Amino acid sequence: MRHKKTISISIALVLILVILSGCSSTKPTDAQQSEADASRSPESAAVSEQKSERLDLVTLKIMLPGEKPSDYDEVKEEIERRLADTLNVKIDITYVPWSDLSTKTQVTLAAGENYDLIYDAPWLHMNQMVSAGYYEPLDELIERFGPTLKSTRPQQMWDANKFDGKIMGVPLGIFMVQGHSYLIRKDLREQLSLPPITTYEELLEYAYAVKREFKDIMPIIPASSDDEKGYAWAAYRQNDVIGTIRPTHANSNSLMLYYKNNDGKVYNLFEEKDPMIWGWITDARKLYEDGIIHPDVMSIKDWQGEFHSGKSAITLTRSFKYDYWQPAKVQENAPGGTLENVVLMDFTPGKNVINFQMDNFISVPAVSKNKERAIQFLNWANEKDNYDLIEHGIEGKSWQAIGDNKYKDLVTDSHGLASFSMIWNPEHERYPDTDEEETIKKKDFIKDGNNFTPDILTGFSFNSEPVKNEISQFNAIQSKYYSILFNGVGDPDGYFEKFRKEGQDLLAAIQQELQKQIDDFLASKQ
Repeated sequence: MRHKKTISISIALVLILVILSGCSSTKPTDAQQSEADASRSPESAAVSEQKSERLDLVTLKIMLPGEKPSDYDEVKEEIERRLADTLNVKIDITYVPWSDLSTKTQVTLAAGENYDLIYDAPWLHMNQMVSAGYYEPLDELIERFGPTLKSTRPQQMWDANKFDGKIMGVPLGIFMVQGHSYLIRKDLREQLSLPPITTYEELLEYAYAVKREFKDIMPIIPASSDDEKGYAWAAYRQNDVIGTIRPTHANSNSLMLYYKNNDGKVYNLFEEKDPMIWGWITDARKLYEDGIIHPDVMSIKDWQGEFHSGKSAITLTRSFKYDYWQPAKVQENAPGGTLENVVLMDFTPGKNVINFQMDNFISVPAVSKNKERAIQFLNWANEKDNYDLIEHGIEGKSWQAIGDNKYKDLVTDSHGLASFSMIWNPEHERYPDTDEEETIKKKDFIKDGNNFTPDILTGFSFNSEPVKNEISQFNAIQSKYYSILFNGVGDPDGYFEKFRKEGQDLLAAIQQELQKQIDDFLASKQ
């Protein structure tokens, strides 16, 4: 019996040693871990940091613009399946209609609601929210948990999209500057026996011909809401001359303050009616008086919907090529309707001045309790296969990959979870299979920052806090006048004077503060 007991004890000791040895092999000493980490790439080290132990389950709350995609639940389930054994994350996305976006996001942040990721943009209220302290600085978090976030965006993009020297949101973009064009009804142009349009004058010739020959179709219906004032007809013209005239950091969607000449000066339209801007305004007035711009433009909320329903012949778009679903949408209401884009941008290298600033950001609210996991999730989302899933949906059902950089949609409704609002990067973005070679050349041109002249204000960010009250008051006044003026609805001279009387002192104060900060920025570079 004693012999058997000794054997049992020996076996037990061996088992304990084996178990202890196993535990030791899975958890090295700090010195061993440091040596191992030093031998790994930043990417693998980051993965190790987030996999080193089982993470508690976290549900990330995310707020994005737009409508909930048709396959949201299916894609969400696949995302969470892929994440279950790694980050152990579930996601809960709130989609906010564009018409409510500014108010909803502002109220959410001001109330300190529990969100972990939120969409913002310079044209929305990014500067104001940063100045008010609503967003978490991300430099350290991205350094630790975002190697893929860093590597999928060129350094130009990171350097130019900081706020007071800090990363306050992941810049989202696939190009160094956004493509723009006028989307028109190709079938109407062909019925009018007009050649392909290559100039603004030819675009207006087409618009007037539509007015004469197609009584049930309004030539132009631009945007009228204050949030979309960049799509008022006269304001949109700045996209034809990229960098010649451009909005300022203080009000990135308005031309009441503007930059020109790449000279670091802030110009005020109340003080100086720039001939180019004023020409756009008077041109819009003539189009409105001639019935080319819809007489009820200011009451039409879904201006793009009017185009898709066959009620207008020209719409404004932020791309060189229409989206895959648009032809079918138009043909539902206008059988035989076909589309084409009129691109008026000058593609001469160095011709256009840009500051490499992105139009879209995904930020982490300062109140988030899951900041590290939020960045880990974004890093995961920017990996190629996950990027495809989030942008396009389930492969083989919603879309089909064509090589490494193209795709074909298999359905016509919206799918995936997000693109420009959460993950866009130039490294993994695919071009649609409908893009012709000429369109691809245009897109490749604006993807390469070396094709542009850098704005001397590249990297500058405006701290709006000193004039936040003036900005708020001016924006309230501007909302009454801007879209009316830039869509030609109001008499330019008389209406402009009313606008000036109410807003000139406030705008002058904003201009003065902006110029002061710019002068300090430029002096620091010398």
